[in-house]
Amino acid sequence: MRVLVAFDKFKGSLSATEACQVAARGLAHEKAIVDIRQVPVADGGEGTVQAVAASLSGRGILHASVMDALGRPIDAPFFLSDDRPSPFAVLEMAAAAGLEQIPPHLRDPLRATSRGAGLLIRVAQQSGASTILIGLGGSATNDGGAGLAAALGYRFLDAQGAALDPLPINLHRVARIEPPEAGVSLPSIVGLADVTAPLLGPQGATAVFGPQKGVTPAMMPVLESALTHLACQVAASLKCDFRDAPGAGAAGGCGFGLLAFLQARLESGFQRIAKITGLEEAMRACDCVVTGEGRLDRQTLLGKAPAGVAAMARSLGKPVHAIAGSAPPQDLPALREQFDSVHLLQTGGMTLETALRNAPQLLEEASRALAAKLTAEPPCR
Repeated sequence: MRVLVAFDKFKGSLSATEACQVAARGLAHEKAIVDIRQVPVADGGEGTVQAVAASLSGRGILHASVMDALGRPIDAPFFLSDDRPSPFAVLEMAAAAGLEQIPPHLRDPLRATSRGAGLLIRVAQQSGASTILIGLGGSATNDGGAGLAAALGYRFLDAQGAALDPLPINLHRVARIEPPEAGVSLPSIVGLADVTAPLLGPQGATAVFGPQKGVTPAMMPVLESALTHLACQVAASLKCDFRDAPGAGAAGGCGFGLLAFLQARLESGFQRIAKITGLEEAMRACDCVVTGEGRLDRQTLLGKAPAGVAAMARSLGKPVHAIAGSAPPQDLPALREQFDSVHLLQTGGMTLETALRNAPQLLEEASRALAAKLTAEPPCR
């Protein structure tokens, strides 16, 4: 039997690459499994850079000194390919404006900025990248990409013509937006996200993703008004309007910012990374697929990497099994409609802390148990 192992990260315990390695070790206990191929997967969130670097040759993972969402210095990794004459770079919003970098008691959506992501784009460009792929998952920001744009030369001016720092709390004061000076060039930009939310409204950036970033009910109308005003000023100053574009609401509106300020295009994060890493080719050569991540739930089915793996496997007629750290009991029926089986590391009365601490051992054990079941059954449906 030939098995493809295609895991996303187990946040707080294992990277996607490490999860693949551990699962492969567990599967290898069954002699009937003669070939195990590992392809780490990602959907544009944390771990995207590592997943690409694990599958491609290039200059590898480089580092840039930028800032986090609160303006504090931070070291951000990015991948730079060795494709000639047009190398590309892979970046993450989460590396330069990530939610996980900000302790819960310090999270401040009214003052969080995407400026660090713009600085990271500039460093990648100066390193030789002609195309930049930026994953939009895991951000701490809700500024519509204004901070990112400011880092790349855009100026946000108030009614008196004075420059503003385009933090969300200041966006209502923007009276004019000026593009970068003539001669300032920008690379080709592709935003990677599997979020289809628009910028505004009940399905938009603030309403859907704000609460996980610390947005309180009292902040909701302030931030929604700020993004609405930004969209209106973009339309007036730059003569474009992407507020309703699918994906505009990704990363606190940075999807909108990439479209409006950088003439970017948005693509499925999972699909683009899968293409880069050769996931489909590896899947065609296998008998079954094992995937998973730290937590599976209904949101997984809305475009997360394991759901993308499952959809690809089904299209190729391959059985696909999931191993996750945890999953809400009420979501298991929906998950089992997408996966041939679902296995959890956190079972019984096990605490989350215990599961995180022992994730490598638990994942290897779960993979070994799954291998025994796989080799006792026909490999295909």
